[in-house]
Amino acid sequence: MSYGALAVAALALGFLVTDVLADRLPPAPTELGSVRRNEQGKLEAVTVPPDSPSASGGATPGSALSRERGLGKAPEKGSATAATATTIVVGPLERIRSIKEAARIARDGDTIEILSGEYRQQAVVWSQNRLTIRGIGRRPVLIADGDSAEGKAMWVVRNADMLIENIEFRGVRVPDGNGAGIRFEKGHLKVLRCAFFDNEMGILTGGNTESVLEVEDSEFGDAPRHPGGLHHLLYVGTIARLSVSGSRLQQGFRGHLIKSRARESSIVYNLLVDGVGGSASYELEFPNGGLAWVVGNIIGQSPTTDNRDLISYGAEGQRWPDNALYLAHNTLVDDRLGGRFLRVWTDRMPAGTEVWAINNLLVGHTGLSPQAPGRYVGNQEVDRSALVDADGLDFRLPGNSPLRGKAMAPGSVRERSLTPAAEFRLPAGTRPLVVGKPLSAGALQ
Repeated sequence: MSYGALAVAALALGFLVTDVLADRLPPAPTELGSVRRNEQGKLEAVTVPPDSPSASGGATPGSALSRERGLGKAPEKGSATAATATTIVVGPLERIRSIKEAARIARDGDTIEILSGEYRQQAVVWSQNRLTIRGIGRRPVLIADGDSAEGKAMWVVRNADMLIENIEFRGVRVPDGNGAGIRFEKGHLKVLRCAFFDNEMGILTGGNTESVLEVEDSEFGDAPRHPGGLHHLLYVGTIARLSVSGSRLQQGFRGHLIKSRARESSIVYNLLVDGVGGSASYELEFPNGGLAWVVGNIIGQSPTTDNRDLISYGAEGQRWPDNALYLAHNTLVDDRLGGRFLRVWTDRMPAGTEVWAINNLLVGHTGLSPQAPGRYVGNQEVDRSALVDADGLDFRLPGNSPLRGKAMAPGSVRERSLTPAAEFRLPAGTRPLVVGKPLSAGALQ
């Protein structure tokens, strides 16, 4: 056989062996994820979303990678399902470094994780229907640095069922003086473990009467002191329901710590103490009445307050058909001479509007006299020196206080118990109370 013939035969045999071996090879494994080192220096597994390019072998229209690159057409609004939702990571060393870019590619049902760091000029209008936005690790800080969305806020939530968690908003200024960390226009928004400092408004809502806002374990403070506008830390329009719990609001300036026009407001287990040098107006105001539950809060105004009243109800007249104020187990601290714990504007509200004040601890220079029909029982007046350390924000009664464990059962109203189930804890949050333990007047048990 010639040399050329031998070469051809060898080549053919090689192809045959290759084909046989290829038939016997196992299928390529599916990539389940990768391992990376997190901020604490520990290794962690990072799973690959089902629609990611790593799982499918490349960037395909609609996959996470193609969305980040702007490839393919995003689905119509509201069409995303749990199966197509993905997690978008934003960080200084990540492929996506801008929150604005994350907002551009996010679809309904997605989660956006923002890693620790400072993010400047990241004003966004969130137009998705359902979204979770979560800070990872140490709270990421968003600094306006002159930027705003639509001249309203750092973030505008247009109409969504949304959770915003562990994000800090700072320094928002807009031409009309109402620059908010978050402007909530419509939907259901839950704000969890967030912070709002040095904004013209912390959170400002629209007036959609079906909207719901929940704020938990968050901090508000350092209202700007430039002239123009009233810088409320939390200003809620005529929405269906407001809930604030486990949160701290302090250092207001001429505006209120909380102002709520909601049909129903639940303010429970918070620290609403303006603090040294604070000059807020009301600490808590319900200008249009409504159904207001105020249970287990520490509410205090400073000697430099801009208004003599801690709590105001009905100053601007009736807005809702159902109106009542229930104050139970609050510690009310008035450091201003001539101050007043509560003012009910009975001449501007419907006749018969109920006010209940039960088991409140009154620390200051005045009492709490009945101002409207209702129940006024168990309220105790003490001097500031009767507390453990009011200057250090420890507003507890000492263990040897004769008021310890002597409060009456506050009862229920409208099928809702007025017995506190938790109490505020610093810096923000709550701790549960022991069920069945004898109660004391005030917020801290």
